[in-house]
Amino acid sequence: MKILYGVQGTGNGHIARARAMAQCLKKSGLEVQFLFSGREKSKYFSMEEFGDYQTRQGFSFVTHKGQVDYLKTALSNNPWQFWREVKQLDLSQYDLVLNDFEPVSAWAARQQNIPSISISHQNAFRYPVPLRGASWFDKQVIEHFAPANYHIGLHWYHFDQPILPPIVHTHREEVAEEAFILVYLPFESTADISELLLRFVNHRFICYHPEIIEPELIDNIEFMPLSVSSFHHHLNRCAGVIANGGFELPSEALTLGKKLLLKPLSGQFEQLSNVATLEDLGLASSMEMLDASIVRRWLDEPGAESVNYPDVAQAIVAWIEKGRWDDQLALTGELWERVDFPSYVTPS
Repeated sequence: MKILYGVQGTGNGHIARARAMAQCLKKSGLEVQFLFSGREKSKYFSMEEFGDYQTRQGFSFVTHKGQVDYLKTALSNNPWQFWREVKQLDLSQYDLVLNDFEPVSAWAARQQNIPSISISHQNAFRYPVPLRGASWFDKQVIEHFAPANYHIGLHWYHFDQPILPPIVHTHREEVAEEAFILVYLPFESTADISELLLRFVNHRFICYHPEIIEPELIDNIEFMPLSVSSFHHHLNRCAGVIANGGFELPSEALTLGKKLLLKPLSGQFEQLSNVATLEDLGLASSMEMLDASIVRRWLDEPGAESVNYPDVAQAIVAWIEKGRWDDQLALTGELWERVDFPSYVTPS
């Protein structure tokens, strides 16, 4: 079986999830080529796992000062270029298209009648799971942005729906916890992050940010350029994580037992919903803006217990190989039975 795997490249979470899938697909012997869209080719990093991957422009969104800028988003996307990319993508050599919210490969598969399976956190919002700030337009995007024949949704809790636990890329290392906080706030400016964290002179912060080219130390803040291996090194050792409201990084932090403080990207319903969900489950704290008083309280909180999620990527690959793609119930039930939540998790 030859597979094209389309991955949304706007956020690093989709790519991290694809890394876990790539490792399992490679072990299975399935032939896979990856396609990424949503950012400039030069902006991808640590992509060795994906071999000779393809890129397309696709669709993306623009942010400014921690908020989605809808005007700039509309002006930066070219629908005519998108449809040219769809029409020019020849899928005749592939038996299956896997998709993580990537629109070019998804629409090409629909146009050319190639079977497609969508695997994403966004698919969880097709079901009645906690939702915050979603407009009619947001719901249409979930439904139509990257269509597929079969949909697998991923979430931190099942909410009595046929969705799966997260696909987690990072692995626990047997290392001692160190007295620093890991910060990943790519939608905030480094100036705003510095203004917030420099107040806490008795705490050490390691901050990864796309604006940073070389490591830089500013008092108690160590700014680092983006790097998968280096980030996972610090993620395993940190005492807690301050981040935006994406899906993959909180999933990794939960698996490693790191306490979480999340600031959702304003105007992005998925992040608003994610943060509200984790807070309701008792798995994270939140702040609507970069709020020093909330950070101060959170820093004084005790550490967290880990959430033990199974190897979802391996289970999905085995399910793909069986070929019974319209049957997901057995896969769903088996995986959730293997999840171990801390005692303080309180789903409503």
